[in-house]
Amino acid sequence: MGVEPENTLRSFVAAQQAGLDVIELDLHLSKDGALVVMHDAEVDRTTDGSGAIADKTLAELRSLDAGRGERVPVFEEVLDAVRTPLQAEIKDVAAARALGEVMRQRDLTSRVEVSSFHDEALVEIARLVPGVRTALVAQYYGTDVVERAVAAGAATLCLDLRRLTLEIVEHARRADLRVFAWVVNTPEHLRLARAFELDGVTTDFPEIKRTGRFTA
Repeated sequence: MGVEPENTLRSFVAAQQAGLDVIELDLHLSKDGALVVMHDAEVDRTTDGSGAIADKTLAELRSLDAGRGERVPVFEEVLDAVRTPLQAEIKDVAAARALGEVMRQRDLTSRVEVSSFHDEALVEIARLVPGVRTALVAQYYGTDVVERAVAAGAATLCLDLRRLTLEIVEHARRADLRVFAWVVNTPEHLRLARAFELDGVTTDFPEIKRTGRFTA
């Protein structure tokens, strides 16, 4: 998030207070199998530590400063801190299995949508959590991304705005898919997203929602 340390409880609470419709977060597994919230696979960029998340225990990760004194949160903390619907991005099948267990235990099917760049992770979470809503994320793609989403059982595409074309949007519509774009951080980006008549956008800056009056 552009106004608070990213993927921290502080940022999620700020997003909820700003009235955003959905909060997106990224999940990784610690060395001891905890679902921790961080974008990168390494802690170097967003904490005062270094190294891969997968090589650190939860206790080691919690000892790091994630910005302004914030700790690296676990997924369950976010669930308890905010009531806004969540979109949880998973990086692999192992994370899908860990998330599936939490979703079943806490009955999160209606509250949490699961996204991933990895088709097999979406297939796995759908197997584990019947009725879960899923979204395929893509940065480098063509019209075939629509067939990938359909094959994985996803209802939504989350696509890099810089590569989005009207052809892809129309192809997705014919497949009855929702289309979101990322990252929309400027009025110019928002005008383009509105010109495509997208279902929504992902942003680092909550004030973008208040600029929805902009038209293409």
